[in-house]
Order: sequence, then structure tokens, then C-alpha cells
Amino acid sequence: MSDMQLKSESEQAKLGLFQQIKARLVGRSRGFARDENGTIIIFGLTIFLLMLVATGMAIDFMRHENMRARLQTAMDRGLLAAADLDQENDPEAVMRDYVAKFAQTNGQYEMEVIVDEGLNYRAVSASATSAVDSMFLNMVGIESLDATVSGAAEQKVNKVEVSLVLDISGSMDDNDKLENMQTAANEFVDALITPDTRDLISITVVPYTGQVNAGEDLYSLLNVNQRHSYSYCLEFTADDFNEVPLNFAKNYEQTQHFEYSGRYYGYNDNYKIQNPWCSNKSQETIKYFLNDGVALKETINSYEPRTATGIHYAMKWGAALLDPSLRGFVSSMISQGKIPGEFEGRPTDYNDPETAKVIVLMTDGMNVNQYRIKSWAYNSASEYTHWARYTLWYYLNNYVYWQNHNDYYFRTMTANTADQYLRDICNTTNSAGILIFSIGFEISDNPSASQVMRDCATSDSHFYAVEGVEISEAFNSIAGTINQLRLTR
Repeated sequence: MSDMQLKSESEQAKLGLFQQIKARLVGRSRGFARDENGTIIIFGLTIFLLMLVATGMAIDFMRHENMRARLQTAMDRGLLAAADLDQENDPEAVMRDYVAKFAQTNGQYEMEVIVDEGLNYRAVSASATSAVDSMFLNMVGIESLDATVSGAAEQKVNKVEVSLVLDISGSMDDNDKLENMQTAANEFVDALITPDTRDLISITVVPYTGQVNAGEDLYSLLNVNQRHSYSYCLEFTADDFNEVPLNFAKNYEQTQHFEYSGRYYGYNDNYKIQNPWCSNKSQETIKYFLNDGVALKETINSYEPRTATGIHYAMKWGAALLDPSLRGFVSSMISQGKIPGEFEGRPTDYNDPETAKVIVLMTDGMNVNQYRIKSWAYNSASEYTHWARYTLWYYLNNYVYWQNHNDYYFRTMTANTADQYLRDICNTTNSAGILIFSIGFEISDNPSASQVMRDCATSDSHFYAVEGVEISEAFNSIAGTINQLRLTR
């Protein structure tokens, strides 16, 4: 056998060996790929590791949120306390003290506090960050999570013009209602008029019975057919209740000075009527644009219950005294020393962003029918003097035949008409942007009266139905709204 033939056989043998090795390797590889022994263990370990990581992350995130919530709660409390204008400590120190005590961060936080304050406001804003060390996230390179919070609080006593409209009708003599009202109104004055706010808040007090005595100064501004000088009440007509301002082009009628009762006033009363439809007591005239708390409370405490109820008249005056058309009158009164100089420029425009206009209207009853003496019996100086001495029904019952009684007096409007006039002026006032709070004092047994007062308020939440000493809570709530504390985030 030749050498060439031997070589060829050797090469074929090597090729066959390689093919056998290759076949065996391919076969084992395919077998290994098909082999499922142990794969569930690998998959389970993978899921366990993922769950462990997720649980750790959840724990770290929960710790972060817990810290953030504690820090935010402490900050909110601190902001409210720091922004309180009655609080005399350093606002930033108060803020830091609250966070240190309530956040429970062990001092591990950074905080920035900004305080802005002026004559009538204090604004405090703050931001804080506390680093929460990671327990599990550090395995993926996150060493800590920052719990960051922020907030701001502001207490601002805006310039406020208030008309305080108070019922002093005869029914206020029952159940200590007048005394309870006076206590509540005094607390209202104390809450609003403080050394820090007396230059910002003006209070006009409008006491009313069956009518409202505007006082000689205010009365003299208008064109009035004046018949007497006992008192200064005006007769408003339907059109007056559809507009807030007084009408300086109109000729008003003066309300008669008479008493719609059957009492007799003799020597002890100087033979003069004591409870006329329009009060002639100087302390019961309108007192406008005051900021002297002592004087305001003395005025309120001097009121006595008398005669009927004319809520619509009082509401008209309360609104008109907030209208910018009276700015010239206020300026004139300032020059005469009758109104504090700080109130120059009041009443402000309705769109003045720095001034709030508020009416607080209080009554313990409902409107009544309005009566007047017929013009033929009230048309001369002697007749004015006559009715200033004799009450209507005393004179009629003692000097006039009963069948002629109706010749002496007439009804100028019904209680229902007066209620409609009240609705009209309340709607007009609300539309002008004046905020109306109404207080129904012990009228829960009179659904009609309650509804009229509720309808007058700016919203249901601005209406208070109270009994007894609850009237103080109503006045305090209203004062708190005016001196509102706002928390923003």
C-alpha cells in the first residue's frame, strides 16, 4: 500500500473523530437547554429579591412621608401662631420654636423663614427640609430622601368700613334682649377697635325703632321739607330702596314727630311724648365713622327700647353711609373735628382693593305697619306742638268721637310692603359689593321674619339665628371673619 493511500485513510479517520465529538457536543447542548431541573428555584430567588427591594423602598418612602407630614403639621401650626397680629414675640422665633417642638426631627432639618409685616398685616412664609436616611435604598445608591415642605400664613386687618345697624324697638325690652345685645355689641367693638387697628376700621352705628334719626348734620345735606326741629328722620319712597346712595336732587319729606300710643305724659315728663316714631334722643341719632371704642360703647349702652320696628329704613341708612357719594360730607365733618382725620377719603370706592365694606344688621322682630297723622291735622306750628305733647291715641280716645278716629291718621305702608323694601335695598347693597351679615335675635318662632333676614344676608352662612346670650357668639364670629386669618399653601 502506497504512502499516499495510507495518508488518505489517516485523514478520513481524523475527520470521523471530529464529527463524532461535534455531534456529542451538539447533543449535550440541546439536552442541557431542554433540561428543566432547578429553574423554579432560580425564578423564586429572583422574585424574592425583587420583593425585598420593593418592600425596602416602601419602608423608606413611608418613613419619608411620615416625616413630611409631621413637618408640614408643625409648620402650619407655627405659621398660624407667628402670623397672629396679637402675638407679640418675634415671628421667626415662634415659627422655629413650633417646628422644633412638634416636628420631632431631632433638630435634623433646615428651614428658611420670611416675615413681612406692616401697620395692618403680618405675612409669614417658610420652607423646611429634613433628610431621612435610607434603610434600604442605600443598596441602590440612594443614601437619603429629602422631606421638603412649605407654607404661608397672613393675618391682615384691611381697612374696614362698618355700619352696625341695631334694633332698639320696644320688644327689645323683653327677656333682657337689649342688655344681651349691648354686651355683644360691646364685645364686637373691642374685637375690631384695637390700638393697632383704630386707624383702619371705622364704625357707624345706626340705631332704629320705627324710623332712623339721621342727626342734624347729615339731615342738612339733603333737600327736606322740614316741618319741625324735634328730630331728623326722612320718609323714603319705593325708588330709594332700589339704590344705595342718598338722592341729593330729591325733595324728601320729614317724618312727623308724634307717638302712636295711648299713654299720657304729665308733669314728670314735662308734658312731652317720650317714645315718638322717630326718636328725638340725641344719643339715638346715627353716629358715623368712629374709632373710639370707649365712645362707641357708651353710645350703645345708652340705648333704651322704644316704639316700633322699621328695618328697611335702617338698612337704607346703613348702606348709604358706605357709599362714596358721602365722601364730601365726611371730609366736612373731619374739618369740623367731628370725624377722625384718619378717615379722610372715606367712604372709599367700591372697587378699592384695600377696603372692605360691611353691614351688620340685627333685629329681634319684624317690620310693622307704618302710620302717620293726616296732613290736615299736621300742618302748622301749633299742631306740631300739639302732637309733641299728646300721644295720638290718648288724644283720640279722650277728645274725638270714635267714629271720627280714622280722620286723624292713615297707614303709609303695610308690614309686607316694608319687607319688600328691605329685600330691595338688601339686593341692591349686595350687588354693590357690600358684605351683609344679618342677625335674627330670638325670632326662631317667626319663620317669615327669619326668612326676610336670611334673604338679606350675603349668603346663608352670613345669617345668624340666635337666642339669648348666643348673640355674643354671633357678633364674635362676625368680628373674627372681619379679622380673618388665612392659611395658604
